[in-house]
Amino acid sequence: MDARQRNDLAGVGWMVLTGLLFVAFNASVKIFGQGLPAAQSAFIRFAVGAIFVAPLLPRILRDGLPHGSLPLFGLRAVLHIVGVVLWFYAMTRIPIAEVTAINFLNPVAATLGAVLFLREPLSPPRAVAILVALGGALLILRPGMRGLDLGHLAQVTSSVLVGLSYLVARNLAQKIPAEVVVAVMTLTVTAGLLPFALAVWQPMGWGQLAGLALVALIATLGHYAMTRAFAVAPMAVTQPVTFLQLIWASLMGVAVFHEPLDPMVLLGGAIIIAAISFITWRETRVAQRMVQ
Repeated sequence: MDARQRNDLAGVGWMVLTGLLFVAFNASVKIFGQGLPAAQSAFIRFAVGAIFVAPLLPRILRDGLPHGSLPLFGLRAVLHIVGVVLWFYAMTRIPIAEVTAINFLNPVAATLGAVLFLREPLSPPRAVAILVALGGALLILRPGMRGLDLGHLAQVTSSVLVGLSYLVARNLAQKIPAEVVVAVMTLTVTAGLLPFALAVWQPMGWGQLAGLALVALIATLGHYAMTRAFAVAPMAVTQPVTFLQLIWASLMGVAVFHEPLDPMVLLGGAIIIAAISFITWRETRVAQRMVQ
C-alpha cells in the first residue's frame, strides 16, 4: 500500500461501519429467514445481489475470462454454495453471537488451506497462532460440556468452506479485476442455488421477500465498506476492530432475540481474533522485510 494513500483512522472507521452492517445483515437473516428453507433464503439473497453486478455481465462476455480460470470459478461456486446454505441454516438455529464468533474461523481455514493446498510455509509462530485460534473455537463450542445443535456443526463447516472459497478468490484476484471476481461469484452462486431453492420453495409474503432483498442490500454495503477499509489501511490495523462485531452481535442477541449472553463465546471470539491479528501482523512484517 502506498504510504501516501494510507489512512489508518479512516480504515478503522470503515471497518467499524463494516461490523455494524454485518451485524444488521445477520439480524435481518434471523428475522426474515425464519420459516424458510436455507437454500431458498440464500438464493433470494444472491439473486438480489446479482442485480447489482448484472451491469458487468456484458463486459465479462465481451472480454472473456483468462485461460484456466473457469475450474477455479467453478470450485469457488461449489464451496460458496454449500457454505452459504449452511450459514443460513445455522443462523436460524443458534444464537447470533455464536454464529458471529465461529465465523471468525474463515481466515484460519484460509490460512490452513494455503498451507495444505498451496504449499505455503508453516512457520512455528504461525502454527501456534492457528492452534490458539482453534482453542478459541473449542471454548465457544465446549463439546461434551453442553448440548450442541446441528446449527453449530453447520456453522463450523460453513466457516471452513467459505474460508477456502476466499483462498480461491485470492488466487483469482491476482490475475482478474476484483469486481469481475465478485460478479462471477455472485452470478454462478445464484445459478447454482436455483435448483436447490426450487426443490424446497415455500410461498412468501411481500414483506418477507422485501426483507430478504434488504438483506442482500445490507450485505453488499458491508462488503463495500470492508473493501474501502482494506484500501486505506493494512489488515494489521483493521483486523482487531472486527472483534467489535461480536460485541454488537451479542448485544443484539440479548436485546432483540432474547438470547442469553455467554461470556465464553466472547472470550473464545476474542482469542480467535487475537490469533488472526497476530498472523496478519506477522505476515505484514515479513512482506515489508522482503521489500526492503
